[in-house]
Amino acid sequence: MRQIWKSFRALYFASLMMLIGSGLLSTYLALRLAADQVDSLWVGALMAANYFGLVLGGKVGHRLIGRVGHIRAYATCAGIVGAAVLGHGLTDWLPAWLGLRLIVGLGMMCQYMVIESWLNEQASAKQRGLVFSGYMIASYLGLVLGQLILVVHPQLGPELLMLVAMCFALCLVPVALTRSIHPAPLRPAPLEPLFFMKRVPQSLTAVLGAGLSLGAFYGLAPVYAASHGMPTDQVGLFMGCCILAGFVVQWPLGILSDRFDRIRLIRMVAVLLLLFTLPLVILSDVPVELLFVIAFVAALMQFSLYPLAVAFSNDHVEAERRVSLTAMLLMTYGIGASIGPLLAGVLMRTFGGNMLYAFISGMAALLVVLIRPKAVTRLHEVENAPLHHVPMPDSMASSPLSVALDPRVDEQVVQEKMQVEETHTDEPAEAYQQPVAETADDEVRQAEKQG
Repeated sequence: MRQIWKSFRALYFASLMMLIGSGLLSTYLALRLAADQVDSLWVGALMAANYFGLVLGGKVGHRLIGRVGHIRAYATCAGIVGAAVLGHGLTDWLPAWLGLRLIVGLGMMCQYMVIESWLNEQASAKQRGLVFSGYMIASYLGLVLGQLILVVHPQLGPELLMLVAMCFALCLVPVALTRSIHPAPLRPAPLEPLFFMKRVPQSLTAVLGAGLSLGAFYGLAPVYAASHGMPTDQVGLFMGCCILAGFVVQWPLGILSDRFDRIRLIRMVAVLLLLFTLPLVILSDVPVELLFVIAFVAALMQFSLYPLAVAFSNDHVEAERRVSLTAMLLMTYGIGASIGPLLAGVLMRTFGGNMLYAFISGMAALLVVLIRPKAVTRLHEVENAPLHHVPMPDSMASSPLSVALDPRVDEQVVQEKMQVEETHTDEPAEAYQQPVAETADDEVRQAEKQG
Protein backbone atom coordinates (compact mmCIF):
# COMPACT_ATOMS: atom_id res chain seq x y z
CA MET A 1 0.00 0.00 0.00
CA ARG A 2 2.91 2.33 0.73
CA GLN A 3 4.12 1.98 -2.85
CA ILE A 4 0.63 2.78 -4.12
CA TRP A 5 0.54 6.00 -2.10
CA LYS A 6 3.99 6.94 -3.38
CA SER A 7 3.09 6.28 -7.02
CA PHE A 8 -0.24 8.11 -6.98
CA ARG A 9 0.33 10.76 -4.32
CA ALA A 10 0.05 13.65 -6.80
CA LEU A 11 -3.40 12.58 -8.02
CA TYR A 12 -4.54 11.73 -4.50
CA PHE A 13 -3.43 15.20 -3.35
CA ALA A 14 -5.38 16.81 -6.19
CA SER A 15 -8.48 14.83 -5.16
CA LEU A 16 -7.95 15.76 -1.51
CA MET A 17 -7.77 19.47 -2.28
CA MET A 18 -10.84 19.34 -4.51
CA LEU A 19 -12.96 17.61 -1.88
CA ILE A 20 -11.78 19.87 0.95
CA GLY A 21 -12.94 22.83 -1.11
CA SER A 22 -16.19 21.20 -2.22
CA GLY A 23 -17.15 19.98 1.27
CA LEU A 24 -16.39 23.34 2.87
CA LEU A 25 -18.29 25.26 0.19
CA SER A 26 -21.49 23.22 0.58
CA THR A 27 -21.61 23.63 4.36
CA TYR A 28 -20.55 27.29 4.26
CA LEU A 29 -23.32 28.27 1.83
CA ALA A 30 -25.96 26.41 3.84
CA LEU A 31 -24.87 28.07 7.10
CA ARG A 32 -24.54 31.47 5.47
CA LEU A 33 -28.12 31.34 4.19
CA ALA A 34 -29.39 29.97 7.51
CA ALA A 35 -27.67 32.84 9.36
CA ASP A 36 -29.38 35.31 7.01
CA GLN A 37 -32.70 33.49 7.67
CA VAL A 38 -33.13 32.63 4.01
CA ASP A 39 -35.82 30.11 3.11
CA SER A 40 -34.44 26.55 3.37
CA LEU A 41 -35.89 25.89 -0.09
CA TRP A 42 -33.09 28.06 -1.50
CA VAL A 43 -30.52 26.03 0.41
CA GLY A 44 -31.89 22.85 -1.15
CA ALA A 45 -31.99 24.48 -4.58
CA LEU A 46 -28.30 25.33 -4.35
CA MET A 47 -27.35 21.72 -3.67
CA ALA A 48 -29.74 20.55 -6.40
CA ALA A 49 -27.98 22.90 -8.85
CA ASN A 50 -24.63 21.45 -7.82
CA TYR A 51 -25.76 17.89 -8.52
CA PHE A 52 -27.42 18.92 -11.77
CA GLY A 53 -24.05 20.37 -12.79
CA LEU A 54 -22.37 17.06 -11.89
CA VAL A 55 -24.80 15.19 -14.14
CA LEU A 56 -24.22 17.60 -17.04
CA GLY A 57 -20.47 17.46 -16.48
CA GLY A 58 -20.35 13.79 -17.45
CA LYS A 59 -21.25 14.69 -21.04
CA VAL A 60 -19.37 17.98 -21.22
CA GLY A 61 -16.23 16.39 -19.76
CA HIS A 62 -15.92 13.84 -22.58
CA ARG A 63 -16.16 16.57 -25.22
CA LEU A 64 -13.78 18.97 -23.49
CA ILE A 65 -11.07 16.40 -22.74
CA GLY A 66 -11.34 15.00 -26.25
CA ARG A 67 -10.83 18.42 -27.81
CA VAL A 68 -8.09 20.01 -25.70
CA GLY A 69 -6.50 17.13 -23.77
CA HIS A 70 -6.41 16.16 -20.11
CA ILE A 71 -4.12 18.82 -18.63
CA ARG A 72 -5.79 21.74 -20.40
CA ALA A 73 -9.26 20.47 -19.56
CA TYR A 74 -8.34 20.06 -15.89
CA ALA A 75 -6.65 23.48 -15.67
CA THR A 76 -9.57 25.14 -17.44
CA CYS A 77 -12.16 23.61 -15.13
CA ALA A 78 -10.14 24.30 -11.97
CA GLY A 79 -9.82 27.95 -12.99
CA ILE A 80 -13.53 28.26 -13.77
CA VAL A 81 -14.52 26.54 -10.50
CA GLY A 82 -12.22 28.82 -8.49
CA ALA A 83 -13.70 31.90 -10.18
CA ALA A 84 -17.26 30.63 -9.57
CA VAL A 85 -16.46 30.08 -5.88
CA LEU A 86 -15.20 33.65 -5.50
CA GLY A 87 -18.25 34.85 -7.41
CA HIS A 88 -20.38 33.92 -4.39
CA GLY A 89 -18.62 36.71 -2.51
CA LEU A 90 -19.36 39.35 -5.14
CA THR A 91 -23.14 39.17 -5.01
CA ASP A 92 -25.92 38.13 -2.64
CA TRP A 93 -28.42 37.59 -5.47
CA LEU A 94 -29.58 34.01 -4.97
CA PRO A 95 -30.44 33.22 -8.64
CA ALA A 96 -26.82 34.08 -9.46
CA TRP A 97 -25.68 31.68 -6.73
CA LEU A 98 -27.75 28.92 -8.40
CA GLY A 99 -25.88 29.47 -11.66
CA LEU A 100 -22.54 29.53 -9.87
CA ARG A 101 -23.29 26.27 -8.03
CA LEU A 102 -24.22 24.61 -11.33
CA ILE A 103 -20.89 25.77 -12.81
CA VAL A 104 -19.00 24.41 -9.78
CA GLY A 105 -20.66 20.99 -10.13
CA LEU A 106 -20.07 20.84 -13.88
CA GLY A 107 -16.41 21.83 -13.58
CA MET A 108 -15.73 19.41 -10.74
CA MET A 109 -17.14 16.48 -12.71
CA CYS A 110 -14.71 17.25 -15.53
CA GLN A 111 -11.88 17.31 -12.98
CA TYR A 112 -12.99 13.96 -11.55
CA MET A 113 -12.93 12.47 -15.03
CA VAL A 114 -9.36 13.63 -15.67
CA ILE A 115 -8.06 12.28 -12.36
CA GLU A 116 -9.87 8.94 -12.60
CA SER A 117 -8.83 8.32 -16.19
CA TRP A 118 -5.23 9.05 -15.17
CA LEU A 119 -5.43 6.68 -12.22
CA ASN A 120 -6.88 4.00 -14.48
CA GLU A 121 -4.12 4.46 -17.05
CA GLN A 122 -1.31 4.15 -14.51
CA ALA A 123 -2.72 1.32 -12.37
CA SER A 124 -1.92 -2.26 -13.31
CA ALA A 125 -4.69 -4.84 -13.22
CA LYS A 126 -3.42 -6.25 -9.91
CA GLN A 127 -3.29 -2.80 -8.31
CA ARG A 128 -6.78 -1.58 -9.17
CA GLY A 129 -8.40 -2.52 -5.88
CA LEU A 130 -5.71 -0.75 -3.84
CA VAL A 131 -5.63 2.27 -6.15
CA PHE A 132 -9.40 2.57 -5.91
CA SER A 133 -9.25 2.30 -2.11
CA GLY A 134 -6.62 5.03 -1.93
CA TYR A 135 -8.78 7.28 -4.09
CA MET A 136 -11.77 6.62 -1.84
CA ILE A 137 -9.72 7.42 1.29
CA ALA A 138 -8.51 10.70 -0.23
CA SER A 139 -12.07 11.62 -1.23
CA TYR A 140 -13.66 10.97 2.16
CA LEU A 141 -10.73 12.53 4.02
CA GLY A 142 -11.15 15.68 1.94
CA LEU A 143 -14.87 15.89 2.71
CA VAL A 144 -14.23 15.45 6.44
CA LEU A 145 -11.39 17.98 6.57
CA GLY A 146 -13.54 20.49 4.72
CA GLN A 147 -16.05 20.33 7.58
CA LEU A 148 -13.40 20.54 10.29
CA ILE A 149 -12.14 23.85 8.89
CA LEU A 150 -15.31 25.36 10.33
CA VAL A 151 -14.22 24.18 13.78
CA VAL A 152 -10.98 26.13 13.48
CA HIS A 153 -12.57 29.11 11.73
CA PRO A 154 -16.26 29.39 12.70
CA GLN A 155 -16.77 32.93 11.35
CA LEU A 156 -18.80 32.88 8.14
CA GLY A 157 -16.86 35.62 6.40
CA PRO A 158 -15.58 35.86 2.79
CA GLU A 159 -12.23 34.44 3.89
CA LEU A 160 -13.79 30.94 3.78
CA LEU A 161 -14.61 31.45 0.11
CA MET A 162 -11.00 32.48 -0.43
CA LEU A 163 -9.90 29.29 1.28
CA VAL A 164 -12.13 27.20 -0.99
CA ALA A 165 -10.73 28.98 -4.05
CA MET A 166 -7.22 28.35 -2.70
CA CYS A 167 -7.96 24.61 -2.54
CA PHE A 168 -8.99 24.60 -6.20
CA ALA A 169 -5.85 26.53 -7.09
CA LEU A 170 -3.65 24.05 -5.20
CA CYS A 171 -5.30 21.04 -6.85
CA LEU A 172 -3.91 22.37 -10.13
CA VAL A 173 -0.29 22.04 -9.08
CA PRO A 174 0.25 18.23 -9.13
CA VAL A 175 -1.63 17.82 -12.41
CA ALA A 176 0.13 20.71 -14.14
CA LEU A 177 3.57 19.46 -13.08
CA THR A 178 3.06 15.80 -13.96
CA ARG A 179 5.42 14.14 -16.43
CA SER A 180 3.27 11.01 -16.67
CA ILE A 181 2.00 9.74 -19.98
CA HIS A 182 -1.44 11.10 -20.74
CA PRO A 183 -4.41 8.74 -20.56
CA ALA A 184 -5.97 7.39 -23.72
CA PRO A 185 -8.76 9.43 -25.35
CA LEU A 186 -12.15 9.15 -23.62
CA ARG A 187 -15.28 7.79 -25.19
CA PRO A 188 -18.68 8.00 -23.52
CA ALA A 189 -20.44 4.78 -22.60
CA PRO A 190 -24.06 4.33 -23.75
CA LEU A 191 -26.63 4.47 -20.94
CA GLU A 192 -29.04 1.80 -22.23
CA PRO A 193 -31.71 2.84 -19.70
CA LEU A 194 -34.43 0.42 -20.87
CA PHE A 195 -32.10 -2.56 -20.63
CA PHE A 196 -31.02 -1.76 -17.07
CA MET A 197 -34.56 -0.90 -15.95
CA LYS A 198 -35.54 -4.43 -16.91
CA ARG A 199 -32.37 -6.15 -15.71
CA VAL A 200 -31.67 -4.40 -12.35
CA PRO A 201 -34.78 -2.40 -11.40
CA GLN A 202 -34.31 -2.84 -7.65
CA SER A 203 -30.70 -1.64 -7.82
CA LEU A 204 -31.82 1.50 -9.65
CA THR A 205 -34.54 2.02 -7.04
CA ALA A 206 -32.00 1.75 -4.22
CA VAL A 207 -29.58 4.13 -5.99
CA LEU A 208 -32.36 6.64 -6.57
CA GLY A 209 -33.32 6.45 -2.88
CA ALA A 210 -29.67 6.91 -1.88
CA GLY A 211 -29.42 9.95 -4.13
CA LEU A 212 -32.58 11.51 -2.72
CA SER A 213 -31.48 11.07 0.90
CA LEU A 214 -27.77 11.93 0.51
CA GLY A 215 -28.47 14.93 -1.70
CA ALA A 216 -30.82 16.27 0.96
CA PHE A 217 -28.27 15.47 3.68
CA TYR A 218 -25.33 17.27 2.06
CA GLY A 219 -27.42 20.32 1.28
CA LEU A 220 -29.57 20.68 4.39
CA ALA A 221 -27.89 18.88 7.31
CA PRO A 222 -26.01 22.11 8.24
CA VAL A 223 -29.37 23.90 8.43
CA TYR A 224 -30.78 21.07 10.56
CA ALA A 225 -27.83 21.29 12.96
CA ALA A 226 -28.08 25.08 13.16
CA SER A 227 -31.81 24.80 13.92
CA HIS A 228 -30.85 22.82 17.05
CA GLY A 229 -28.82 25.74 18.30
CA MET A 230 -25.39 24.47 17.32
CA PRO A 231 -22.77 27.16 16.67
CA THR A 232 -20.74 27.02 13.48
CA ASP A 233 -17.90 24.97 14.97
CA GLN A 234 -20.32 22.30 16.24
CA VAL A 235 -22.05 22.22 12.86
CA GLY A 236 -18.67 21.46 11.29
CA LEU A 237 -18.12 18.66 13.79
CA PHE A 238 -21.61 17.31 13.16
CA MET A 239 -21.08 17.19 9.39
CA GLY A 240 -17.58 15.75 9.75
CA CYS A 241 -18.85 13.06 12.13
CA CYS A 242 -21.59 11.97 9.71
CA ILE A 243 -19.32 11.93 6.65
CA LEU A 244 -16.70 10.01 8.63
CA ALA A 245 -19.38 7.38 9.24
CA GLY A 246 -19.64 6.96 5.47
CA PHE A 247 -15.94 6.17 5.33
CA VAL A 248 -15.86 3.91 8.40
CA VAL A 249 -18.74 1.73 7.24
CA GLN A 250 -17.19 0.74 3.91
CA TRP A 251 -14.94 -2.11 5.07
CA PRO A 252 -17.34 -3.90 7.46
CA LEU A 253 -20.03 -3.42 4.83
CA GLY A 254 -17.79 -5.22 2.31
CA ILE A 255 -17.42 -8.21 4.64
CA LEU A 256 -21.18 -8.45 5.14
CA SER A 257 -21.85 -7.94 1.45
CA ASP A 258 -19.60 -10.83 0.46
CA ARG A 259 -21.16 -13.21 3.01
CA PHE A 260 -24.89 -12.45 2.90
CA ASP A 261 -27.57 -11.95 0.27
CA ARG A 262 -27.13 -8.39 -0.97
CA ILE A 263 -30.75 -7.58 -1.77
CA ARG A 264 -31.74 -8.61 1.76
CA LEU A 265 -28.92 -6.47 3.13
CA ILE A 266 -30.22 -3.45 1.20
CA ARG A 267 -33.67 -3.95 2.71
CA MET A 268 -32.23 -4.48 6.18
CA VAL A 269 -30.14 -1.29 5.89
CA ALA A 270 -33.29 0.60 4.85
CA VAL A 271 -35.13 -0.75 7.91
CA LEU A 272 -32.29 0.28 10.23
CA LEU A 273 -32.08 3.71 8.58
CA LEU A 274 -35.79 4.18 9.21
CA LEU A 275 -35.41 3.17 12.88
CA PHE A 276 -32.38 5.37 13.59
CA THR A 277 -33.73 8.48 11.88
CA LEU A 278 -37.09 8.42 13.66
CA PRO A 279 -35.65 9.75 16.97
CA LEU A 280 -34.18 12.68 15.04
CA VAL A 281 -37.65 13.42 13.71
CA ILE A 282 -39.64 13.00 16.91
CA LEU A 283 -37.29 14.46 19.53
CA SER A 284 -37.05 18.23 19.36
CA ASP A 285 -34.84 18.78 22.41
CA VAL A 286 -31.95 16.28 22.27
CA PRO A 287 -28.62 16.69 24.09
CA VAL A 288 -25.89 17.47 21.58
CA GLU A 289 -23.86 14.39 22.53
CA LEU A 290 -26.83 12.07 21.96
CA LEU A 291 -27.66 13.85 18.71
CA PHE A 292 -24.15 13.18 17.43
CA VAL A 293 -24.36 9.49 18.32
CA ILE A 294 -27.76 8.92 16.69
CA ALA A 295 -26.80 10.90 13.57
CA PHE A 296 -23.53 8.94 13.27
CA VAL A 297 -25.34 5.59 13.38
CA ALA A 298 -27.98 6.84 10.93
CA ALA A 299 -25.18 7.95 8.59
CA LEU A 300 -23.65 4.48 8.75
CA MET A 301 -26.87 3.16 7.23
CA GLN A 302 -27.37 6.06 4.86
CA PHE A 303 -23.94 5.75 3.25
CA SER A 304 -24.35 1.97 2.87
CA LEU A 305 -27.17 2.04 0.33
CA TYR A 306 -25.22 3.19 -2.71
CA PRO A 307 -22.27 0.73 -2.55
CA LEU A 308 -24.62 -2.18 -1.80
CA ALA A 309 -26.80 -1.31 -4.78
CA VAL A 310 -23.72 -1.04 -7.02
CA ALA A 311 -22.46 -4.44 -5.86
CA PHE A 312 -25.87 -6.09 -6.36
CA SER A 313 -26.26 -4.65 -9.87
CA ASN A 314 -22.78 -5.87 -10.89
CA ASP A 315 -23.84 -9.40 -9.88
CA HIS A 316 -26.55 -9.31 -12.56
CA VAL A 317 -24.85 -7.55 -15.47
CA GLU A 318 -22.20 -9.01 -17.78
CA ALA A 319 -18.67 -7.56 -17.63
CA GLU A 320 -18.91 -5.92 -21.06
CA ARG A 321 -21.91 -3.85 -19.91
CA ARG A 322 -20.54 -2.68 -16.56
CA VAL A 323 -19.12 0.58 -17.89
CA SER A 324 -22.60 1.46 -19.18
CA LEU A 325 -24.10 0.22 -15.92
CA THR A 326 -21.99 2.60 -13.83
CA ALA A 327 -22.90 5.52 -16.06
CA MET A 328 -26.58 4.62 -15.61
CA LEU A 329 -26.22 4.29 -11.83
CA LEU A 330 -24.47 7.64 -11.51
CA MET A 331 -27.08 9.37 -13.66
CA THR A 332 -29.85 7.84 -11.52
CA TYR A 333 -28.06 8.93 -8.35
CA GLY A 334 -27.58 12.43 -9.75
CA ILE A 335 -31.27 12.78 -10.61
CA GLY A 336 -32.22 11.73 -7.08
CA ALA A 337 -29.62 14.05 -5.53
CA SER A 338 -30.96 16.95 -7.61
CA ILE A 339 -34.55 16.37 -6.50
CA GLY A 340 -33.94 15.41 -2.85
CA PRO A 341 -32.72 18.81 -1.57
CA LEU A 342 -35.69 20.56 -3.19
CA LEU A 343 -38.29 18.24 -1.65
CA ALA A 344 -36.62 18.30 1.77
CA GLY A 345 -36.28 22.09 1.54
CA VAL A 346 -40.02 22.46 1.01
CA LEU A 347 -40.72 20.27 4.05
CA MET A 348 -38.25 22.17 6.24
CA ARG A 349 -39.68 25.51 5.20
CA THR A 350 -43.19 24.38 6.11
CA PHE A 351 -42.67 22.23 9.20
CA GLY A 352 -39.21 23.02 10.57
CA GLY A 353 -35.66 21.64 10.64
CA ASN A 354 -36.55 18.13 11.85
CA MET A 355 -38.23 17.51 8.50
CA LEU A 356 -34.83 16.76 6.97
CA TYR A 357 -34.72 13.45 8.80
CA ALA A 358 -38.45 12.98 8.27
CA PHE A 359 -37.70 13.10 4.54
CA ILE A 360 -34.82 10.61 4.93
CA SER A 361 -37.10 8.36 7.02
CA GLY A 362 -39.71 8.54 4.28
CA MET A 363 -37.15 7.50 1.65
CA ALA A 364 -36.08 4.59 3.86
CA ALA A 365 -39.70 3.50 4.32
CA LEU A 366 -40.26 3.57 0.55
CA LEU A 367 -37.19 1.40 0.03
CA VAL A 368 -38.47 -1.09 2.63
CA VAL A 369 -41.67 -1.38 0.58
CA LEU A 370 -40.13 -1.35 -2.90
CA ILE A 371 -37.09 -3.57 -2.31
CA ARG A 372 -38.48 -7.11 -2.49
CA PRO A 373 -35.98 -9.97 -2.18
CA LYS A 374 -38.57 -12.52 -3.33
CA ALA A 375 -38.89 -10.69 -6.67
CA VAL A 376 -35.24 -11.37 -7.55
CA THR A 377 -35.27 -14.32 -9.99
CA ARG A 378 -31.44 -14.58 -10.35
CA LEU A 379 -31.92 -15.64 -13.98
CA HIS A 380 -29.24 -13.19 -15.10
CA GLU A 381 -26.83 -13.65 -12.24
CA VAL A 382 -23.29 -13.73 -13.60
CA GLU A 383 -20.80 -16.52 -13.05
CA ASN A 384 -19.05 -16.49 -9.65
CA ALA A 385 -21.68 -14.17 -8.14
CA PRO A 386 -21.64 -12.57 -5.71
CA LEU A 387 -18.61 -10.69 -6.99
CA HIS A 388 -16.14 -9.27 -4.50
CA HIS A 389 -17.55 -6.12 -2.88
CA VAL A 390 -15.54 -2.97 -3.61
CA PRO A 391 -15.77 0.07 -1.28
CA MET A 392 -17.25 2.95 -3.26
CA PRO A 393 -17.01 6.71 -2.70
CA ASP A 394 -20.44 8.27 -2.82
CA SER A 395 -21.31 10.00 -6.06
CA MET A 396 -20.46 13.43 -4.75
CA ALA A 397 -16.84 12.36 -5.23
CA SER A 398 -16.70 10.24 -8.37
CA SER A 399 -17.41 10.24 -12.10
CA PRO A 400 -18.59 7.68 -14.68
CA LEU A 401 -14.91 6.74 -15.12
CA SER A 402 -14.62 5.37 -11.60
CA VAL A 403 -15.76 2.01 -12.96
CA ALA A 404 -12.45 1.70 -14.81
CA LEU A 405 -10.70 1.36 -11.45
CA ASP A 406 -13.19 -1.23 -10.22
CA PRO A 407 -11.47 -4.64 -10.24
CA ARG A 408 -14.84 -6.29 -10.92
CA VAL A 409 -14.59 -4.96 -14.48
CA ASP A 410 -12.27 -6.96 -16.68
CA GLU A 411 -9.83 -4.53 -18.31
CA GLN A 412 -9.60 -6.39 -21.61
CA VAL A 413 -13.37 -6.58 -21.96
CA VAL A 414 -13.68 -2.84 -21.30
CA GLN A 415 -11.02 -2.00 -23.90
CA GLU A 416 -12.76 -4.16 -26.51
CA LYS A 417 -16.05 -2.44 -25.72
CA MET A 418 -14.47 1.00 -26.10
CA GLN A 419 -13.15 0.00 -29.55
CA VAL A 420 -16.63 -1.09 -30.61
CA GLU A 421 -18.13 2.16 -29.28
CA GLU A 422 -15.55 4.17 -31.22
CA THR A 423 -16.93 2.90 -34.53
CA HIS A 424 -20.47 3.93 -33.53
CA THR A 425 -19.87 7.26 -31.82
CA ASP A 426 -21.63 10.31 -33.17
CA GLU A 427 -18.70 12.55 -32.28
CA PRO A 428 -16.11 13.65 -34.90
CA ALA A 429 -13.06 11.40 -34.92
CA GLU A 430 -10.69 14.23 -34.22
CA ALA A 431 -12.47 15.00 -30.98
CA TYR A 432 -11.31 11.71 -29.50
CA GLN A 433 -8.03 10.96 -31.24
CA GLN A 434 -5.60 13.51 -29.86
CA PRO A 435 -1.89 12.64 -29.93
CA VAL A 436 -0.55 11.37 -26.62
CA ALA A 437 1.93 13.77 -25.00
CA GLU A 438 4.46 12.86 -22.36
CA THR A 439 4.62 16.24 -20.62
CA ALA A 440 2.63 19.45 -20.45
CA ASP A 441 5.23 21.16 -22.70
CA ASP A 442 4.91 18.41 -25.29
CA GLU A 443 1.16 18.96 -25.31
CA VAL A 444 1.64 22.65 -26.12
CA ARG A 445 4.10 21.91 -28.94
CA GLN A 446 1.79 19.33 -30.46
CA ALA A 447 -1.11 21.79 -30.36
CA GLU A 448 1.03 24.37 -32.20
CA LYS A 449 1.91 21.82 -34.88
CA GLN A 450 -1.77 21.03 -35.37
CA GLY A 451 -2.38 24.65 -36.19
